[in-house]
Formats: sequence, structure tokens, C-alpha cells
Amino acid sequence: MDIQRLLLFAIFAFSGLYLWQSWEHDQQMKHPQPVTQSATSQQGKALDVPTPDSTAPAATAANAHSTIGVPTSANDAPASALPAVKITTDLYTAEIDPVGGVITQMALLKQPDALDKTKPYYVLQKNSERTFVAQAGLTGDGMPNHRTTYEVLSTQRELKEGEKSFDLRLGATSANGDHIEQILTFRRNSYVIDVTFKVTNASAAAITPYAYFQFTRDTKEAVKRSSMAPKAYTGPVIFDETDKFKKINFEDLDKYAVDPSRALPFTPVNNNGWVAMIEHYFVTAWALPDSNTMQREFYARKTGDGLYSAGMLLPMGSVAPNTSAEVTVPMYAGPQEQDVLKGLAKDLNRVVDYGMFTVIAAPMFWLLKFLHNLIGNWGWSIIAMTFLIRLVFYPLNAAAARSMAKMRVVAPKLKALQEQFKDDKQQLQAKMMEMYRQEKINPLGGCLPILIQMPFFIALYWVLLSAAELRYAPWLGWITDLSAPDPWYILPVLYAISAFLQMKLSPTPITDPTQARMMQMMPVVFSILFLFFPSGLVLYWLVSNLLQIAQQWHVNRMLEREAAAKRSA
Repeated sequence: MDIQRLLLFAIFAFSGLYLWQSWEHDQQMKHPQPVTQSATSQQGKALDVPTPDSTAPAATAANAHSTIGVPTSANDAPASALPAVKITTDLYTAEIDPVGGVITQMALLKQPDALDKTKPYYVLQKNSERTFVAQAGLTGDGMPNHRTTYEVLSTQRELKEGEKSFDLRLGATSANGDHIEQILTFRRNSYVIDVTFKVTNASAAAITPYAYFQFTRDTKEAVKRSSMAPKAYTGPVIFDETDKFKKINFEDLDKYAVDPSRALPFTPVNNNGWVAMIEHYFVTAWALPDSNTMQREFYARKTGDGLYSAGMLLPMGSVAPNTSAEVTVPMYAGPQEQDVLKGLAKDLNRVVDYGMFTVIAAPMFWLLKFLHNLIGNWGWSIIAMTFLIRLVFYPLNAAAARSMAKMRVVAPKLKALQEQFKDDKQQLQAKMMEMYRQEKINPLGGCLPILIQMPFFIALYWVLLSAAELRYAPWLGWITDLSAPDPWYILPVLYAISAFLQMKLSPTPITDPTQARMMQMMPVVFSILFLFFPSGLVLYWLVSNLLQIAQQWHVNRMLEREAAAKRSA
């Protein structure tokens, strides 16, 4: 197989792999594996922990508090007679259910909905269409959990002018008479909500409560995206220093629910780390500060009613009679803005999912952001970055352009050989290679830059797919969102024209008619794919093509002048 066939195979395989991944993802979403009730009831046992009545003062790897004590359903809480508490800050509005203090809705005022820019994006919501909520509670005898109805103790609902923060206080009493407060703290210019439990022991004996903090959601995506393009990861992730960044796919939790003997890819108990649910451009995370080394038990599971939970369980220690203890965990619910996430917890910015191309995509985003800070427009920053990438590859591209220009000069000789040996392909190949040696031409030189730059092309795709900073980023005129396809298909058409021009300037030594037709169809194939790809990516490839055309034209003219000078000498 020659290099042209290899190149065609690589391009079609690349496209086919993405389409296959998309189809497989859609099939998994349509046909989830059933979960039996018996399997669901054993999920806590898979963590190798004692019964819910454990009174261990702290969770350790050998003796962890049981997550069986954490209720597993988001939909069986009693209907509340109290209306939802509606919160307003400068960045979002939220609704808190008095039942459990569950955050059932969070609308991000500065992040527009993907389908309707006049509406905010709902990072959390619970309705007939979708369930994605933040829950917290206590485990132990008679302790309130996310099914318990709380009394609303505070009246403030809105962040007032000049205030940096305010609290929403919810109160409940355990079966033993212990007083519990759940305190939610909202801050200005922040998507972080601190969730605090304060337990006051009113009994005659010490108690050892545990607090849990979790997200519960279904598998529905908030935004429907084209099935022609690969999808960003949606689901739970857990990070700790032992196992680093681990994705726990919904499909893995389906299998775990059926067979709890399967191992999930994280260490249940650690003294560091965080748990999150991520989806395209957004993340919700329970993230303790790095300085907090409190023992925590991570868990992820399917609840048995089409929902999935991921969270952490924290010990509050031994609380003596007539004393209090409290625990606070910050919750972030907002866009995956990398600088913000870095400041909240170690490696929280890794929720920005670049896939296997992180090693290239992360530096590319850094460069793109640096240029944006100078230029102020993401589209022009992409163009500037394209110039810089072309500059880095200039020696390689120049050598390739010179090789292809020489191919253009000897094209008449090549055509004569093809006519002379049209019935003897083996002899034709031998004569062509002899001519290439005499003319000092590398016939494969034009393919190498394409193959080398393909990883950068794919990495930029993942940057545009994953970087929340580029969501709804405008460029020029009709391009109002560089992360979305071109609404008027202008860039894909311009790319197709540029690709045909590039082919005319860069002849290839393909003698097989079928291969030649396939190569001629490549601009059309790519243009069709680009109809569904982010316009920022097409802009990058279009500008790169235009620069290549300019370089090739310059080299062609230069070699033609050199050839003319030799003939006249």
C-alpha cells in the first residue's frame, strides 16, 4: 500500500471512528441495561463497609461508614407543603426544596441556553424532562437526610447591593431531639455554594453523625448535539491522589449494579480529592479545599430508578452531649472555566475533557487564551494561532511545497511516462522513481505535513468542543458561536474551494484512476463533515489552507523562474 492509500485510509478511518463512537453512544443511551432491585440493595456492600448502624468515629480504608445509609432515590421524597425557596445572586437563580434542602434548580444568568439565547442555562433542574439535583444529608438513627422536611429559619432570599454573601438556614430535629441546621452560603461573583451541617447533641450520650454530599441525575443531556460529531463525556468523575482523575461511565454503573463484585476504578476512602458530575461545558463538584485532609468516602452507583448518584461521605467525629459539631463542603455548579476551577481544588480543571489529545490540546488552549488576552476576539485569536502554527512548521511545509512545485514542473514528463507505460504499472512505477531520483523530488513530501498536522487539527477540535470560554464566542458577522457549526455553511464552502485550489497547485503522482478520483473527492467529503463541526475548527483549517496555497504559489513561481533560467543558459 503506497502513501496515498495510507493517507486516504487514515482520513476515512478518522471520520469513521468518530461516527462509530457517536452511533455507539446513541445506542447505549437508547438501550440501558436493566437493574434488578436485589442488585441495587447490595451496592453499599460492594464498598466492603459495615452496616448502616456503624458507630466508628472516623472512616478509614479498613473501617468505612456504610453508604447504604444514604437514601438512593431522588424521586420518592414526600411532597412538600412548603413552596420552594427561590434564591437570586448576581450570577444565578436557584430553587431550594424545603424537603431535604435539595437544590432542584440553578439557572446561570450569564450562560445562555444552547437553543435559546434569551433563556439561562439550567445546570441543575428537576422536572418531567430531566433530573439533575444536588443533595446533602446526615446518616444515622433518626438523622435528617434529603427526604426530611426542614423548617426555613431565615428570610433573606436575594444578594443585596454591597453584600458579599448571605446564608439560607434550614432547621430540623432528629428522632433523639438533636438539633440540626443546614446552612447554604451564597457569594457574590461566585458559582460556589457552601453547604454546612451543624449538629447539636441534645441527648445524654455521645453521637457520631456522618454527612453525605451527592449529585443525582439521569443520563439525559441538556443540549442535543449533532450525531455526526463526537460527544463530550457526560457522567461522574472522582479525583484523589491515589487514583488521579477517574471517569465512572453510566455504563460501568449499570454493570456494577448487576454485578457488585466488579471493581470500580477509584479508592473508596481517602483523605483528599473531590467528586463531580460533568457534562458539555459545565461541571458540578463537591470540592473540599486542598488544605482539608478530612477522611472521606467516595461512592458512585445507580439508584435503581433510572438515576445515578455520585458523592462523598464525611465523618463529623464524636459529638459529646450539649456540644455541637459542623462540617462544610463547597459545591461548585457552573461553566468549566479553567482558571476558576484551578483555584478551587487540585486538578479540578481536568474536568475540561480533551480526551487522548490533552498533551497537545492543553498547550493549544493556553496559547489561544494568551492571544485572546491580547486581541480580544476568539476568532481572530484562532487565525493568529494558525499563523503561529504554520510558522513553527514552516521548514517542513517549505520543503514539502518545493517538492510539490518540482512535481508541477516535471508534470509533462510524468504524463508522457504514464502514456508510454499505461499497460505496465510495474515498469511505470520504476520509471517514475528513476525520474524522481534524477530530479531530486520527494513525491511523498506533500503528504507528510498533512499527517503531522492532523493531531493539531484534532486537538483544536477538542479545545473548541470542551472549552467553556469559547461557548457562544463570536467572530465576525454571521459567526456568533465558534463552538457551533457555521449556520450559513459559508466556511465549509470556502474550505472546499481552497482545497480544490490546493490540489491544482500540488499535483500528486497517483496513477490509479480510482485513487485519483478518491483524492479529488476529499475536499467534498471534508466539506460535508465540516457542515457539522465547530465553525472555529473550519476557520482554522481554511486559514491554514490559504497560507499553504500562498506558500505553494510562491514556490511554484520561484522554481518556474529557476527552470526558465536553466533553459536559457
